[in-house]
Amino acid sequence: MKTSDFDFQLPDELIAQSPLEARDASRLLVLPRAGGAPSHRAFRDLPDLLLPGDLLVLNDARVIPARLRGAKVESGGRVELLLCDPLGPVGDRAAWRCMGGSSKPLRPGKFLRFTDGAGALDAEILAVHEGGFVDVAFAADPDAFLDRLEGLGELPLPPYLGRPPEEADRERYQTIYARERGAVAAPTAGLHFTEAIFARLVARGIERATVTLHVGPGTFLPVRADDVSEHRMHAERYQVPDATAAAIARTRERGGRVIAVGTTALRTLESAADGRGGVRAGPGVSELFVTPGYDFRVVDGLVTNFHLPRSTLVMLVAALAGHQRLLAAYEEAVRERYRFYSYGDAMLVA
Repeated sequence: MKTSDFDFQLPDELIAQSPLEARDASRLLVLPRAGGAPSHRAFRDLPDLLLPGDLLVLNDARVIPARLRGAKVESGGRVELLLCDPLGPVGDRAAWRCMGGSSKPLRPGKFLRFTDGAGALDAEILAVHEGGFVDVAFAADPDAFLDRLEGLGELPLPPYLGRPPEEADRERYQTIYARERGAVAAPTAGLHFTEAIFARLVARGIERATVTLHVGPGTFLPVRADDVSEHRMHAERYQVPDATAAAIARTRERGGRVIAVGTTALRTLESAADGRGGVRAGPGVSELFVTPGYDFRVVDGLVTNFHLPRSTLVMLVAALAGHQRLLAAYEEAVRERYRFYSYGDAMLVA
């Protein structure tokens, strides 16, 4: 398949620039996997659209303030880093792989400095890789580095929002169940959930469980290859708790469906599939690229937002919903003036 097969026209004014006042006030386009026309509901209707015995699996990753703006110690030139993956301690320093940018190329052995109200934090460039990635060691206790980031970094909002983060984003660009720090982008399908919706799900007999996948910069990176099969996904770390593997096993026994909340939860479950309809508990790394023709082994349905044209996320949803059906549903969403992307409306494919 060609990347251009997943293109569609999206007016700029449909790209949501900020969240609605209430998380669950979003609209919900429902696309049945079994076929038939989409229907238009409110996200608050989700508990009524699922079946008793179903299981929702949510990604509890928490976004860190991963964007750092500083300067080169030697020249004073500006530098910007986006933290991507922890590399572990290097001596008494915290090392991370980052996406780096500056007016002149970053080079190994050079030092950087980032400052905030608590003082300065120095860092050394250890290595430079293709694609703009650099390995950086920060002069901070590895165990306390994420705490230090809270004052030093800024929330890495998606580039298509075209604005700096605001104070409200610190709350609204996190799900209400975000726990495990390490993601550089929010699992945005979960932004719509409220405690009231969770209470109604429980009352209807719908179970929920969590996985953790730390969303990396691959969520921002475009597919540059013309041939979809030539694209390679950025590796992302995940963790499947024992309790989640057990919940999926119970769901299979009672004939319920496993509904992933977000593409990150879906890729985690499919990456951890045990070949028998369940998943293996424990840590792992996912480079799974889901495209039409993929044979789903765990996931029966998906709650997701509306995604970028030509993106790996559109390809994933098309694999579950059907290529032409998904594009037709997106065309209808545009006609109906749905709000797109991270702060936009939602879709249920089940």
